[in-house]
This record gives sequence, C-alpha cells and structure tokens, in this order.
Amino acid sequence: MLQYTTRSISFLKLDRFPRASTLNILCNSPIFRFNSHHFLNSKTESPTFRFQNNIFESLKTNTTAKPYKMAQSQSPELVCLGNPLLDIQVDTNAEFLAKYNLKSNDAILIEDSSKDPRMEIFQELIKNDKSLYIAGGAAQNTARGAAYILGKGKVGYFGCVGEDQFSEQLLKENEKAGVVSMYQIDQTHGTGKCAALITGIDRSLVTDLGAANHFKPEHLDKHWDVVEKAKAFYIGGFHLTVSPEAIIKLGKHAQETNKPFVLNFSAPFIPQFFKSQLESVLPYATHVIANESEAESFAESFALDIKDKTNLEAIATEILKLFPYKNTNGEVANKTIIFTHGTEPTVAVTSSSSSSSSSSSSIEVPVHPLEASKIKDTNGAGDAFASGFMAGIVLGDSLQKSIDRGQWLAKLSIQEVGASFPSEKIAYN
Repeated sequence: MLQYTTRSISFLKLDRFPRASTLNILCNSPIFRFNSHHFLNSKTESPTFRFQNNIFESLKTNTTAKPYKMAQSQSPELVCLGNPLLDIQVDTNAEFLAKYNLKSNDAILIEDSSKDPRMEIFQELIKNDKSLYIAGGAAQNTARGAAYILGKGKVGYFGCVGEDQFSEQLLKENEKAGVVSMYQIDQTHGTGKCAALITGIDRSLVTDLGAANHFKPEHLDKHWDVVEKAKAFYIGGFHLTVSPEAIIKLGKHAQETNKPFVLNFSAPFIPQFFKSQLESVLPYATHVIANESEAESFAESFALDIKDKTNLEAIATEILKLFPYKNTNGEVANKTIIFTHGTEPTVAVTSSSSSSSSSSSSIEVPVHPLEASKIKDTNGAGDAFASGFMAGIVLGDSLQKSIDRGQWLAKLSIQEVGASFPSEKIAYN
C-alpha cells in the first residue's frame, strides 16, 4: 500500500531557483499548483480546442464573459478568492526549453507581454495539436472541489479575467462544477495563462498573469450581498501578489460577523518574498493551511526561534503567538494552523481562546492509504484537500473530521486526471 500526498507536487524547489538574475520575477511569480483537469466533455467541443492566428489577447469573441446567473434559491455558503488562469500543458524536450532559455523546473513570470520574447511560447503551443487547455488557478480548483461536496450554487468564486474566449471556457468549467463565478471583467488585459512545459517528471512554468493581476477590491462591493450571506471564506495565497486590500476587506467582514476565514500559503515564495502582505492578512485568519515546505519557508523568513525548522508543531505554535486571532472586542479567540506533510499525518495546532493563557492543543490526522496501482495523477491533490476541508467547515464538521474530509477528497482526486473527481457523486465516508 502506498499512501498519497495531500500536497500538490512542487514543480519548483527553492534551491533550484535562479538567483539574483530572476529575483524580481520570483518576487512576483504566481507559482501555483498545476493540475490537469481536461476541458469540456461536450461532444461538439474538443478538449484540445485550437486557436490560430494572433496571440491570446487578440483572440476576442463577440460575446462578453458573463457572471454566473444565480437562481433565487442559490446563495453561496463558501466564497473563494484567487487568480483564475488558463493552463496550457504540453510534453516537450530540452531543446524547446533551451530555445527560450528555460530550465526544466523554472517558474517564470512575464512582466511585459509586449516585449518578452517568451510570449512566443504561447503561439507555439496554440499550433501544437497535443496541447491541453486546463482550467487552472489554485483557489478556483478548490472552489470546484468544494462544490463537488456542497452542491450546485453553494460555492462562489471571485477573480479577474479578460473579455475573451478563454474566460468563456473557464466560466463553462465552473458552471459544469456548480460554482457561481463572480468574475471581474477586464477589457484591457487578456485572461491569465500559464504554459506548463513537461519534460519527464519536471514542469517548467511560464506565466502571464494578465487580467488576474488587476482584481480590484471594489468588485466585491458589487456582490456584497453574496459576501454577507456566505458562511465561510477561502483565500488562495497567490492573491497576496495581486490585492491584499481585497483579502483584508473580506477578512474584516469575517471578523465582524464571526465567520471562518481560511488562508492558504500556497507556495514557499509567499512567506519569503511577500512577507509584509502576509503580515497584513494573517491577523484575520481563523485557519491557515500550508504544507511542510511552506511552513519551513515561513520559519526562515520570519526568523522563528526554533532550532528545528522542520518541526511543524513548533512552527504552528510560533505563528499562533505572532498572529493571534482576536474578535472585534479585542479578545483572543481560537485559531488553527494546519500543516499537511506528504504521506505523513497532517498536523493541526489550535490556540486557546483564553486571553490569560498561551496554551495550545494539537492533533494529527493520518492520510487515507491507497494502492499505488490506483493512483493516476497527484497534481492538484493539495487543492482537493483544501476543498474537502472547506466543505467540512461549511457543514459544521469538527476540526478532525474536516481535515479527514480533505484527505478523503484528495484520495478521490488522485484517482482521476488532475484536480477533478469521479463523475458519479461519491459520499464521504
């Protein structure tokens, strides 16, 4: 028996980062958990639909991406915020990477799409019959996974997309999953995209954030009735690179209304290079989700007084001391740090709600074992874990059951291709 991992495969290891030459790029990189959930099951539309002629921004349609129309009976119980991206996956080789001066585990952010020669990669991929177009963005993956459990119309998603054919495809994918898409439409930037260039087990990522980088907090106001009716909030850490103000806006509402507010670190570079943004948001988080690499990165970035930077319980305890959760009266309330750890048990540490005590309690929740022969794809498992956990929070599960629900959903996901789930609904057990 082989136990699966609850974290997505990391395509980018810190010790393999290019150093000074790409520091600025890394500080803004949207390195996200790649998934391979294939687009569309339609008999009339191919999952590898191809577009010709100009590059993505020029591919405009005569229709505008419209927010999902909610029925009066629908009211999202969970609201997610993140960066919607269209992933383009293709198997390639070392020669192709060398052509664009890339390494097998690069993570490159294109800062100026009008000048960067690597934009030509997208044109090449469009012409490649084997390219797969995939609904991406970690928080958007989590929203679809939570909808698998909670049902149609129970999960809402905020993010910014362009007015183009790619946002239409993202919208269709969310509609199919039952997610209410409250996209901000940016008419001056194309929908964000990432080229996932696969060489063996390595993946080199080239990303143009596009419209995803232009989300404005004001867009939340247009749907504030949805925010007010929601029971819980989930924030993808990558959005810290876009709009910390929007995150804080939701965080303050959650604090004032005593609603769960869950933040995922999402990648090791977030605590490394977006420390101040993370500091501004952490006080509002009732729950934090991260994996062991992100925990270690946090410990190093914040210079935690811990001898063993791999001691997850110790790191969680220090985070609780540095960033306690307080209600609107300034009283200390419960806060939980959750660290997944590959095939090892998930560690969760909860602070005491007593202002006169600095004590905390911890639990460990084992992952669900699975025979190796049943594993198809571990990509997106971390997002699936977050999906199950958030569904548990909305349903009122205990902390342990919510974590276990996340482990269970991740187990289902890795038996499918990418961040997807069985077509036939399976009940949690």
